[in-house]
Amino acid sequence: MMEKWLVGVDLGGTTIKMAFVNVYGELIDQWEIPTNLNDQGKYIITDIAKSLDKKLAEHGQTKEKLIGIGMGAPGPVDGDTGIIYEAVNLGWKNYPLKNVLEVETSLPAVVDNDANIAAIGEMWKGAGSGAKNLICVTLGTGVGGGVIADGKIIRGVSGAAGEIGHITSIPTGGAPCNCGKTGCLETIASATGIVRLAKEKLAAGNMDSSLRNLGTITAKDVLDAAKEHDRLALEVTEDVFFHLGLALANAANVINPEKIVIGGGVSKAGAWLAEQVTRYVKQFAFPRVAESVEVVIATLGNDAGVIGGAWLAKEAFGE
Repeated sequence: MMEKWLVGVDLGGTTIKMAFVNVYGELIDQWEIPTNLNDQGKYIITDIAKSLDKKLAEHGQTKEKLIGIGMGAPGPVDGDTGIIYEAVNLGWKNYPLKNVLEVETSLPAVVDNDANIAAIGEMWKGAGSGAKNLICVTLGTGVGGGVIADGKIIRGVSGAAGEIGHITSIPTGGAPCNCGKTGCLETIASATGIVRLAKEKLAAGNMDSSLRNLGTITAKDVLDAAKEHDRLALEVTEDVFFHLGLALANAANVINPEKIVIGGGVSKAGAWLAEQVTRYVKQFAFPRVAESVEVVIATLGNDAGVIGGAWLAKEAFGE
């Protein structure tokens, strides 16, 4: 019997990551194409379909080889209809993503939020492997989140469950967030937030810091300086760990997860980051929750989305 493949797609505002994945979660081939934002994303799905056809031809295969497509998109998605309510960076609003994807590719499709499929990918083949109850948080330009309970992604009534980045951390006087609120966790624990906090602290006083010698400061600079015991950087990171740990502890109290998986660019700080966040998760979580949860660093990196997308297709259309 011919081994069939799944297609995983991770749609981002700059690039679209795509992969052929077998039913065991092993990558057969992976590639990416630029995201064409012209005319409010009108050509995005067409580009995906053309790239898929081209890659199949390179492998000497036809669409008979494919079981279906699982895709993640940056915005709240209705899991039943496959409508993406809003993807600001793509110019989409109430866009029938699933239907358009099926029409353009002639394949069955299932779609979800990009942070959700990253969480699924980590559950299936990454740091969350073996866990059926987990929280995945991605610390990048923003803060994304995905929540899995009993092996199923939690989407909520309007597709916005798991928005950990928009838990309010500073109730009054917090920094403005792109979501329209103020004081969100994203304004503190994202790479952007870490840089903002460092710049504010540098401007507020004359504390000696290696960061003062840098023309442009990145989140990596701040984290690296903290690891070298730079006092100002340590004050910034301690603030970040406190708020991140508090938010994750509160989220953990809701679902009692086995693992909290931290991904995204900031997670490259590694085991040290997990250890620091664990301190506050253990402090603020309900004791039984604290005893049973483990904070770990994501292992799949940029592959989490396409692997999670493939899992969605496997669950929906697997034979």
